Amino acid sequence: MARQSITLAKQNDEWLKAQVAEEEFSSKSEAINYLIKKERSKEEYYDFVRAKIEKGEKSGFVKKQTKAEMLAEFKNNLPNV
Repeated sequence: MARQSITLAKQNDEWLKAQVAEEEFSSKSEAINYLIKKERSKEEYYDFVRAKIEKGEKSGFVKKQTKAEMLAEFKNNLPNV
């Protein structure tokens, strides 16, 4: 693992220390790695959603429906339970 030296704002350092003291994480490094991993996962999800939106936009227009028509279509496509 790469070793880094970073400077934290006082509030962030206090928050990290509290997380370690409350045993949420075993060290500040573990907490920071967790937060970075979480952010990377969020970015991957946003990229996935953006790609789906772009694909939908490029697929062309669909017929315009009222809310009632759209709801009826959704209900028709639900499995019979």
